[in-house]
Amino acid sequence: MSNRKIFVLDTSVLLYDKQSISSFPGNDVVIPIVVLDELDRFKEKPGMLGENARYINRFLDDLREKGKLSEGVGVDRDQVISVCTKSSSKVSDYTDLDHLELDKNDNKILATALYIKNTNEENEVILVTKDINLRVKCDALNIKAEDYYKDHINQNDFENMFSGVRTFETTKDKIDEFYQTKVLMKRDISDDLLENEFVIAKSESSSMIGINKSGFIRPLMSVDESFPIEAKNKEQKFCLHLLNDKDIELVTITGKAGTGKTFLTIVSAVESVMKKDKKRIVVTRTMQAVGKDIGFLPGDVNEKVEPWMGSIKDNFRSAYGSLMYYETMIQKGTIEITPISLIRGRTFNDTYIIVDEAQNSSIHELKTLITRVGENSKIILLGDIDQIDTPYLDAKSSGLSIVIDKLSALKETGHVHLEKGERSNLATKASRLL
Repeated sequence: MSNRKIFVLDTSVLLYDKQSISSFPGNDVVIPIVVLDELDRFKEKPGMLGENARYINRFLDDLREKGKLSEGVGVDRDQVISVCTKSSSKVSDYTDLDHLELDKNDNKILATALYIKNTNEENEVILVTKDINLRVKCDALNIKAEDYYKDHINQNDFENMFSGVRTFETTKDKIDEFYQTKVLMKRDISDDLLENEFVIAKSESSSMIGINKSGFIRPLMSVDESFPIEAKNKEQKFCLHLLNDKDIELVTITGKAGTGKTFLTIVSAVESVMKKDKKRIVVTRTMQAVGKDIGFLPGDVNEKVEPWMGSIKDNFRSAYGSLMYYETMIQKGTIEITPISLIRGRTFNDTYIIVDEAQNSSIHELKTLITRVGENSKIILLGDIDQIDTPYLDAKSSGLSIVIDKLSALKETGHVHLEKGERSNLATKASRLL
């Protein structure tokens, strides 16, 4: 069998990453004709889906100048791209596709992949799709199928994902030295500590917590007496340090429901505006429903987004006793609520940006957002990677997971995972047991 493979791309892959069409060097990429029909329906949509659909259409149109797509056109890195109009309804002498509804696009893509497999015995044929159900169908029909792995975190990296905190054993003398001098050398604890990584050090009779800053372990930042809340556990102390450290421009906070992610972030953002460190707060998120979608929402952008911001309002009410601050800041434009799909082209200066439910965003959406951050701004990504509602994402491909994995070594970033639920005893137990 030839080492050259044939990758059949599903619509979901092209919409997820427009560069996927040219991401298989040394191999052949085939686009089923029905995929072009599906892309055509997305090209007018706002945001990343529309942009990606238009990009693929233009890319293929440009290839027409170089050759016939029906025969295959060579591109960079020894890759050949073609569009296939043919399909097969016969799996083998004993099995066919009569039991599938071939008027459905997914099944048409299956039939095209089957035709390519049946007519290319020398090449391994792989259908690449973000659609889990389509991959299962492929397996039932003996068609090799894969997820699109370009943005996946591998299993080993995922199992050892950066938590932002490490615990070490040390001597009582070192801990006493830390409390007396307010500093320890990084090498006294561990040479491989990352910048802004938190340290819990223990001896038989004492303990300490600190943060690695430029090769030194230092105490956590103290919160002003005027700050309206107190941390309820050490992880929340770590969280408040990251949220209030002006040198840290991007913060990722993960944890189950009720651990305080949104609450601590909202209060820190409001206090930052009150002290005039920032001029405004921008709250954004993907508009991904949990369970059955409620359908079309009337009104302008603010009215459409408002129902998705219930957690933000709940946390304002919890922190300040009412929604007075929230409503006043909304009216003055100090708080802006916007969906991620409308972020492209904007620049945020002097802004505290909060991305709620970031686990439902792809890395391409988060990259678009992070690269909008301007001068004197801070961006906070909040989420629980165990609760992903977007159909084509999982814990290893969530944008939030990838940001944590790829950016953990930067001095401008910090991460913490909140373990302990603080919402209520019932909420904590339910989150753990259900």
